[in-house]
Amino acid sequence: MKLKHYLLILLFTAIKVVSAQILVSVGQIGNFNAASSFSINPAGFIFVSDSGKNEIIKLDTLGKVIKSVGGYGWTESSFDNPIDVFANTLNVYVSDKNNNRIQMFDKDLNYLSQFSTQSSNDDRIAFRYPTGSAVSAQGDLFILDSDNNRILKYNMKGEFQLTIGGYDAGSFSLATPKQFAVTNREILVVDSNWLVVFDQFGNGIKKIKLPLTPSNINRAFQNICVNDKSQIVFFNESDLESGNFNPVTFTPNIEEEIVDSFIFNTKLYLLTKSSILIFNIILKN
Repeated sequence: MKLKHYLLILLFTAIKVVSAQILVSVGQIGNFNAASSFSINPAGFIFVSDSGKNEIIKLDTLGKVIKSVGGYGWTESSFDNPIDVFANTLNVYVSDKNNNRIQMFDKDLNYLSQFSTQSSNDDRIAFRYPTGSAVSAQGDLFILDSDNNRILKYNMKGEFQLTIGGYDAGSFSLATPKQFAVTNREILVVDSNWLVVFDQFGNGIKKIKLPLTPSNINRAFQNICVNDKSQIVFFNESDLESGNFNPVTFTPNIEEEIVDSFIFNTKLYLLTKSSILIFNIILKN
């Protein structure tokens, strides 16, 4: 049964009670070829990286496509596997993996610039095959260097600042980091079935065992959402400080694999390769 037909049944039947919350399926938006990541900016616009078409697509919350950019290539606004997208209030950052660069756009997907270290001979500060990026509130750019299993931090001028989770990080060395999120104070990395927490200076703080082996993590308004291919766990930043870390777990009854997940305005958004599924999060009395 195709997902779009299956969802018509799901809308009426998929009510999942999770901890002190109820998640109710309320809709589906988007039509993608092979989506690999998405991000929702504070204004509520959704940006999807469709690696199948080498495109970045901007949608509103009703699923209307506002603009798309891309196509295969290595010039500006073209991509070779745009594996990850990160959006903040003003800009959109695309990890153009096979072109070894981060491309930057404004919120309307107008090209601004690109950042690459391919011309550098210093392996300490150079990245290859980036699979994620994020910008802190201070304007620092963090990049997941998949070739070296580490995160690199650069300032607003593109100057190298430090390495996070490199081979010299001892027990906090990253083995197979899949993705990361930046909070106001910390960097959260999903590595195998661990959530590894660093401060903004690259110091390891703690490692938390997760009930899944996640492929993605996102953060919005202190809500953290982590997923593997079939389930999601989510929690608040304050839960990380608790001695009793107990995130909410949700396993949706859907046919397609989960690619990415995001909590925004009491809604859980699940990205599959072909669409975005939306669930209301309702607190139980």
